[in-house]
Amino acid sequence: MKKIINEPTKVVSELLKGMELAHPELVYTEKLEVIARREKSNKVAVISGGGAGHEPAHAGYVGKGMLDAAISGNVFSSPSPDRIIEGIKQTDAGKGVLMVIKNYSGDIMNFGLAKDLAELEDIEVESVVVRDDVAVPDSTYSTGRRGIAGTVFVHKIAGAKAESGANLQEVKAAAEKAIANIRSMGMAMTPCILPAVGKPGFVLEENEIEIGMGIHGEPGVERTTVKTAKDVAKILLDKILEDYDFSDSEVALLVNGLGGTPLMELYILNKEVQELLVEKNIKVYKTLVGNYMTALDMSGCSITLMKLDEELKELLDAPCNTPGLTIN
Repeated sequence: MKKIINEPTKVVSELLKGMELAHPELVYTEKLEVIARREKSNKVAVISGGGAGHEPAHAGYVGKGMLDAAISGNVFSSPSPDRIIEGIKQTDAGKGVLMVIKNYSGDIMNFGLAKDLAELEDIEVESVVVRDDVAVPDSTYSTGRRGIAGTVFVHKIAGAKAESGANLQEVKAAAEKAIANIRSMGMAMTPCILPAVGKPGFVLEENEIEIGMGIHGEPGVERTTVKTAKDVAKILLDKILEDYDFSDSEVALLVNGLGGTPLMELYILNKEVQELLVEKNIKVYKTLVGNYMTALDMSGCSITLMKLDEELKELLDAPCNTPGLTIN
């Protein structure tokens, strides 16, 4: 294992401390692994979180126009309820808190417990669950579809709605609209190495890729030989378009890397995806290309489409300033 770390047991706390030092507008709560805005906003708070290893998600989306706080678990592990309740308390300004949760069993349970604890202290909390992965109906970690890179769009939409002064139910409704219109599909070319384990969690042969693999290395739908960018774009996009009707619509497109894929390859993939969308009369309104929801050092990618209406366009275009995404 070759990684720039100290002790494997300290990677989460040290990465969050390093983020605070790089971004003084953020504050890190040690041992509870919460990254929050240093200045609390007088509005509905939007929080999210999950296991570490997906950077810049989730802490990288804390800032004006997106999240008010992110709570981290250990690598690929859900944060505990005591960490989540700390994030709720730090961000609540009396107008309620919306939790954006990815559909993994541990996250659903622990964020739900934290919600119950917060409501005992008279903090109003609502939640939404992201289930954008069209690859498999159930996985190793979830009941139903997994939440993957489309979560970034949900952070953006909910955060912008909250920033506009909307109430908690309006923020939740905007997030749910985004979730209903988002679909994603990914593939992996290499496994990832967990710092505490020191070796790959599974094996992909030199000429193999796995279609539909999850962001924790959960099984996909097919192992096949290495494909061209054009073939990968078609395989992933066809699955997305089979699942949801994007015809004759405007979309936001996210071409996401899993941590170990060069930007060169992501931009090539973006070219192929956009050409296919033109053929299908689907207009791309906004494009994001880069590492937005990763899986440590895994080489691979995912494609996300979000169908847009005027409200979602306005919220997508609203300014945000976070370590992981800035829109002016």
